[in-house]
Amino acid sequence: MPYGNKNLHFGHIAGVFVPADFFARFLRDRLGKENVLFVSGTDCYGSPIAEGYRKKVEQEAYKGTILDYVTSNHTLQKRALDAYGISLDFYGGSALEPSLPIHEEMADTIMHRLYEKGTLTKRSTKQFYDTKAHTFLNGRQVIGRCPIKGCKSDKAYAEECELGHQFDPEELISPVSQLTGTKPELRPAPSWYFDLSKYQQFLRDLTDRWEKDPQVRNVVTSTIRETLVAPMMYIQEKFREAFDAVCDSLPAYELIEAEKSGQSFTLVFKNWEDRDCARDILDAEGIRFRTGKTLLPYRMTGNISWGLKAPDLDDLKDLTIWVWTESLWAPITFTRARLDADAASGEHRYASDDWHDWWCSDDAQVYQFIGQDNIFFYCVVQNPLWDALDWGLTTDIPVANYHILFMNKKASSSGAIKPPMAEELLDFYTPEQLRAHWLSLGLDQRAVSFSPKAFDTSVSRPGKDGAPDLLTKDDPRVVDPALKESAFLTNIFNRLARSCFYGAANACSGHLPTVDPHQDVIDACINTTLAFERMAHDFDAHGALGAVEEFARAENKRWDEASKAAKGNDAAYEQALADAFCVLRTVTLLMHPAVPAGCERIAQAMNFSPEVFFSWEHAMEGPKQLARILGKDAQTHMIEELPPRFDFFKAHPSQQKKKQ
Repeated sequence: MPYGNKNLHFGHIAGVFVPADFFARFLRDRLGKENVLFVSGTDCYGSPIAEGYRKKVEQEAYKGTILDYVTSNHTLQKRALDAYGISLDFYGGSALEPSLPIHEEMADTIMHRLYEKGTLTKRSTKQFYDTKAHTFLNGRQVIGRCPIKGCKSDKAYAEECELGHQFDPEELISPVSQLTGTKPELRPAPSWYFDLSKYQQFLRDLTDRWEKDPQVRNVVTSTIRETLVAPMMYIQEKFREAFDAVCDSLPAYELIEAEKSGQSFTLVFKNWEDRDCARDILDAEGIRFRTGKTLLPYRMTGNISWGLKAPDLDDLKDLTIWVWTESLWAPITFTRARLDADAASGEHRYASDDWHDWWCSDDAQVYQFIGQDNIFFYCVVQNPLWDALDWGLTTDIPVANYHILFMNKKASSSGAIKPPMAEELLDFYTPEQLRAHWLSLGLDQRAVSFSPKAFDTSVSRPGKDGAPDLLTKDDPRVVDPALKESAFLTNIFNRLARSCFYGAANACSGHLPTVDPHQDVIDACINTTLAFERMAHDFDAHGALGAVEEFARAENKRWDEASKAAKGNDAAYEQALADAFCVLRTVTLLMHPAVPAGCERIAQAMNFSPEVFFSWEHAMEGPKQLARILGKDAQTHMIEELPPRFDFFKAHPSQQKKKQ
């Protein structure tokens, strides 16, 4: 869920939405579209939106309300998603109709249920207060250095850093108010908390189970295990004398001396309460330390004004739900909104109009596509929360991708290196070129760079004698890395499709070949389909598309050789054409989740509806067998007559111009 304070940059689309769309389209083809719901939406509340709105008003004299601001960004996000063919069944907003009343009702119901079950704890924790501006600061209005050992982020907010590490506000190093540039004070602020530390064994069991599940990536389980450790503190040796003076006043701990090359010794505590007590003592003595990851009470509410209202419980009133908390059930909100609209219209497009059937049934499965820095919330927090609610909610399969880099560096719209906006890329590339490229990057394995030549301003060749430097983006000798997969689409795939249609027009009077494909061709189609299915199921889009490309290249070579050998032999040529059509049908079916527009154009030209052509009920059947399903035979099933050099997958106009 992107925040409602901006449009989408390429990382949103490439890192999460395209992989999710690939899987959703695969499932629709594989299981039937009535059995798949693909939802997302704008994260409308929280400090990033409040801070973005404040700056827009101050710096741009923006006259609209904060809701106007969010609505405008939501509209831009939806437009960008549509431009890339992201086939969401519902893209809503947590503060926007029709989701808003459902989201508010869920907040009230969930908080009351957790409270009644005794899983909420009232705690008065400290919050940053700007003494110059005379106001409490929201999470994004404070910035400092992350206190988690080993983290080098200097862009940490009140309770989390840009890498997703969680900590208490008291631990933030060198905090600075974004409002006045002064050091803020910490003042008590009561709130409701959910104690994650009680779910350590629950999370261990879940992680053990996920480690055996091929659909769950190692980055998920390793990140969870990092939190399932005892609370620790790391103190530099230079503070040893000061520590020794107060060590007897600390709660019970185990001291682990620094290793030979280490600069810090470690304190291990039995629980987070003891660690926090020790933190206060060391703070008072000016002894600096860093903490480690561990399970802490998770804050459910806050006092930010732009937030989803929390119900008044006990003496805590006028609180709002923390944005990360309400984003956990936002997908359920969006599911309900989609199903309610469908039921109200009388369309009943889905297998059930009851959201429980999608989120609680034994035959349902929930997949959540996230970035690696969101694993804490959607894995460590969400599943214990689901357990505490006792609604029978399905434990989701988290599909976490590594970061997609830009020109080999981490890019952020709020950082020094600005990523291009998603729609900006479409001035130089087609959506299908980018979809194929991003899916082939293998973000399931590691962080990978997106390095589009059109945006590469590095120097390719220094200028001489006063001439300007030649930039990489202007150097015709440099191959564009972003077009690697496009070569398959615009060359091999296009050529195979054209060969089939032009061949049928000349040799078969515009209908399908009447002979059956060779058995070894049929076997190759089946084997490739099964290999694709296994890899798509395990979210290996890189491997799945690689298998299809390898198959298509080999079979395209077969066609070239067979069609040349059949020159003057009509029967042999029709046989080669039957083989090629069988291959084209399989390649088009399998590439459909990645590059849907071009594949649907091929199905149209072959005179099959998408419902028949892309249904895996017929995945092992070639064009001749598909025609029989429609009550025709190959000789009566006419296909489209294409104009000369027709392209199902086109290069971007800017690329065609350069080529000329």
